[in-house]
Amino acid sequence: MQPEYQASSRRQDVESIGHSGTTLLEKEHSPIDASSLSMSPICPAPLCRQFWKAGNYDSGLIYKSSSKNGTSFLRVHPKFLHSNATSHKWAFGAIAELLDNAVDEIQNGATYAIIDKMLNPKDGTSALLIQDDGGGMDQEAMRCCLSFGFSDKKSKSAIGQYGNGFKTSSMRLGADVVVFSRCMKNRKLTQSVGLLSFTFLTRAGLDRIVVPMIEYEFMSATSKWTSICSEQHFVNNLSLLLQWSPFSTEEELLKQFDSIGDHGTKIIIYNLWLNDEGEMELDFYSDPEDIRISCDAESGKSCSRMSVSDLHLANTLRYSLRAYLSILYLRIPENFCIWLCGQIVEYHNIANDLKYREFILYKPQNGGCEEGSVITSIGFLKDAPLVNVHGFNVYHRNRLILPFWHVVVSVSVNRSRGVVGVLEANFIKPTHNKQDFEKTPLFHKLEHRLKEMTWEYWDHHCGLIGYHATKQLRAPSQDSLQSRKKHATAKRKNCDHQIEPEILKQKAGLSVNLPDPESIQNPPATTLTSPLEDQEMVLLLKENKRLHARCLEIEKKEEEFNAKIALLRKELKEEQRKYARLLVQSAVLENSKREHTIIIV
Repeated sequence: MQPEYQASSRRQDVESIGHSGTTLLEKEHSPIDASSLSMSPICPAPLCRQFWKAGNYDSGLIYKSSSKNGTSFLRVHPKFLHSNATSHKWAFGAIAELLDNAVDEIQNGATYAIIDKMLNPKDGTSALLIQDDGGGMDQEAMRCCLSFGFSDKKSKSAIGQYGNGFKTSSMRLGADVVVFSRCMKNRKLTQSVGLLSFTFLTRAGLDRIVVPMIEYEFMSATSKWTSICSEQHFVNNLSLLLQWSPFSTEEELLKQFDSIGDHGTKIIIYNLWLNDEGEMELDFYSDPEDIRISCDAESGKSCSRMSVSDLHLANTLRYSLRAYLSILYLRIPENFCIWLCGQIVEYHNIANDLKYREFILYKPQNGGCEEGSVITSIGFLKDAPLVNVHGFNVYHRNRLILPFWHVVVSVSVNRSRGVVGVLEANFIKPTHNKQDFEKTPLFHKLEHRLKEMTWEYWDHHCGLIGYHATKQLRAPSQDSLQSRKKHATAKRKNCDHQIEPEILKQKAGLSVNLPDPESIQNPPATTLTSPLEDQEMVLLLKENKRLHARCLEIEKKEEEFNAKIALLRKELKEEQRKYARLLVQSAVLENSKREHTIIIV
């Protein structure tokens, strides 16, 4: 059973235009009338289906710009939608931008985000669905969402900040997007539908961006949803929505709110772009539990022909949305989950993949002022040296900006093989598409320091994974030998804590020269300053072997503990999946119960 809707008497002075009068359909002075546009039995496709060519439509269709009541005002041309979206070179970056809005809603009670495919009911083509159960948007928030440069996100933890992400990302993925949102604010339950359609704007030959929108409010006195805009505005906008959206009737349109519940937002992107080969850019069918980028060469390889490096997360994230989403956020609350194609995305912490891990504290300076500090986790990948992967994963406000960033390139790459780092750099600003950072002096200083960290770590630890150490140990002096002899007993007693001062130095950002165990056990002849019969050196070598054996024993125990932890985490994730399914089922049942109650009352 569905809630009832009715059209109430509407004030003729209700404003139906958005900010600056440039984005929403005007009530009285708009040159656009739904009756003037030929109706189509199916949802029309854009003039060009390839994204990188879609901005070159026939400019002869465009109306001449006109003034409004003799005054000058700014208009945004439809071509701007396309040129603005070209900031996203990568389709997954656009999806991540939309997902950021759902993650920002965690502070408003969001517990899940859904990314899935659906079929356009008008023509049967694939569409992209993104939905969350956050606070939703009222009419004013919906207008801001569909306008340019408006953002009410003031929290320092919020990922979005420019008020442009929704437009760039949705238009990068497809030519058209329809948004449904339900919100409870100031004790008023409202729901809104908005349409941003590049197809509509270009086919109608408009010289400005027109966004049809309809709004409803639930009236408890009558237990009905009532339109809260003028009659003419409602009729014109609803007519455009039904013509250019995937839904042919008002009933089909409003039925989309059934899965939203009391609050939340649903985004449907349709007329998805094709690649240069004429295939859908987003591949929904190669893996039923994943969304892939069909043009990537790696996705065409069979697993049997792919190397260990090819199968590593650093490479699969380029064409597998599930792989990319698993590391997109540094931290995810336990009560929030991301559903992709009906399956929960498993959170993956890259730092857990590192062995011989160390922590280095970096304090950036700019103009003599300290800009904060950041701790970098750095180590070798567990599969090193088999994997040819290296680089730093740089997050900003919990969001991954640069995955496996190669700060070391060209001839020096062999001096970084397998070295991976993770850090959260909130002192530098990302670009608008959140796929890079602004190239400020602070950014270049960070890049230089990360390069130094890579080389220092490699030089001091490469022997641990089988590479020849590039730094030779200096020959010990007689004074150092005497010092070692005096403190040999103390070192034996405190061998378990010997590494602590070195770790502290690393955390403070200081360079520490740690000798390789192998090079100490088998020192070159040039490093010996006394005959092999020297009793002190023999004692030191024996002690080193004993400590090395003990380290191997501890590492073995650590692996056993890690295996137990992995098993427990797997069981925990399974229970979390069951809990998330129950939450979704409970929300659906509550929604059905509420709708039934509304009708009965």
